[in-house]
This record gives sequence, C-alpha cells and structure tokens, in this order.
Amino acid sequence: MWRRAEGKFALIVLALWLAIALVSLIWTPQSLWATDGYHVWAAPSAAHWLGTDGTGADVFSWLMAGSRTNLLIVLLTVIVSAVWGLLLIAAMVTRNSALANTSVVVIDALISIPTVLIALILAVPLGASVAVIVIACGFGYGLNLARVARPAALLASRSAYVESALANGASGWQVLVSHIIPNIVPVLAVQLSLSAGTAVLAESGLTYLGIGVPSGVPSWGHSLATSVKLINVFPLTVLWPGLMVTVVVVALNVFGDVLRDAIDPVANPALRQTVVAAEKEDER
Repeated sequence: MWRRAEGKFALIVLALWLAIALVSLIWTPQSLWATDGYHVWAAPSAAHWLGTDGTGADVFSWLMAGSRTNLLIVLLTVIVSAVWGLLLIAAMVTRNSALANTSVVVIDALISIPTVLIALILAVPLGASVAVIVIACGFGYGLNLARVARPAALLASRSAYVESALANGASGWQVLVSHIIPNIVPVLAVQLSLSAGTAVLAESGLTYLGIGVPSGVPSWGHSLATSVKLINVFPLTVLWPGLMVTVVVVALNVFGDVLRDAIDPVANPALRQTVVAAEKEDER
C-alpha cells in the first residue's frame, strides 16, 4: 500500500487522525469549556490557531476533541455493519433455499429505508446520542454490505472446496468462517471503508438535524452545526471542520480501494506469485 501515492495519502491521513484523537485525550491547546466573550468569531491568531466560535471557544481544540468522537463512531459503525452484514450473508448463502430466498427479499425491502428515517425513529426512545448514529448507520450499511457481497459469497459457497469441506463433516459456520469469508475479504474491505467514510458524513448530517451527537459533546458535525448559520459572515469557522471531514472521508474511501488491491491475488501480481510459490512448497 505504501508504494502507491494514494496509499501513502490514505495511511498518512488516517495515522494523523488516530494520533490527534489520542493526543486530545490528554491535551488540547485550550480548555474545551474556556470561553472568551470579548473575542467571539475571532480570526486565527497565536492564541487561537484556527480562531474562535460564537461562544469564544477555541475552534482547533474542539476539532481535536471531536476527532476522537468521530473515530469512535466510525469504529463502532464498522463493527456493527460488519457483524450484521456477515449474519445476513450467512442467511443468503445457506443451503436452506427457503431461508436464502426470503433473506434476499427482506434485504431488498429494508435496503430502501433511508438511514435518516431509521435515526429519527431511534431518536424517539434514545434521544440525541452516539448510539443513534451507530445503530442507524450500522443497520443500513450492513444491508448494503450483504447485498453487494452476496454474489461473491454465493460463488464461494458453491465451489468445489466447500463441497469437499461439507462432505468431510464441516458445519455451516465452519465453512463460512474458513472458506466463504476469506474469499470475500476484498469486497468487505471496500464496502467497510465506504461505510466508515459515510459514517463521518452521517454524523455531520444527523448532528445538524439535532438527532446525532448531543450538545456539549465535541464532534466535527457539532462544529459544523454551530457555525454554518453564519457562513456568510464567518466562513473560516465552517471551512476547518468541513475540510477535516472531506479529507478524512476521501482517505477512508481510498484506503479501502488500495487495501483491496493489496490483499486480492487477482489484482496484486506479486501476492499471486507468493501464493502460488507457497502452494508449490506445500505440495513438496
């Protein structure tokens, strides 16, 4: 991945994001709750590197702290969507034709429900919270993951080595874990990276609507929501969180593509040669 320019870009951006999130746990240039009523919407300066917002709080400090909130949302969303998507894939490629066909129909019906609508329904009992974002996004993205990965999973489930494994007494779950999932990892990598990038965008959108990250919790969406109303007067306060969201989303999407090319023997000739050499060595 490092040999490709886009791979370097993605790895550097994601490494910086992780580093900033970890540093923000113990240090920020200014206290998140320190406000200065005499210097609201201030321009960047030595005291406030990216200026201040409408309460006089330091924009850079809030963006640093927000990076850990967004990182947590991305990680939880990817985990939920991966687990949910793999369970759906298992149902769709099962040898039980009634269950497989029913699963496909149900997924096609549920996939049409917008993520925002799911979040609005969840916000009624849960209120504005990170859980609303994670559950809504994880549910919707898991459906997309299962639908996109189904052809590759179905092809693997009907292969000769799966038939051989079943004939030797392997259970359905053993076949799924040992044979089907390893063969769809490139597809999973791309879809999960897309889910991660979309989760960052969803956090910003849902927080702007008031059903995402609650008030007082730092996040990039919160920074956008509090400053977008005065974008014509103070555009810089919108520029910084918008720029961070854009760069991170692009890096996540590129990361998935580069990772797929690196781990897929079909797309990576060097890896294919290594696999072939290892198989010949095993035969010896």
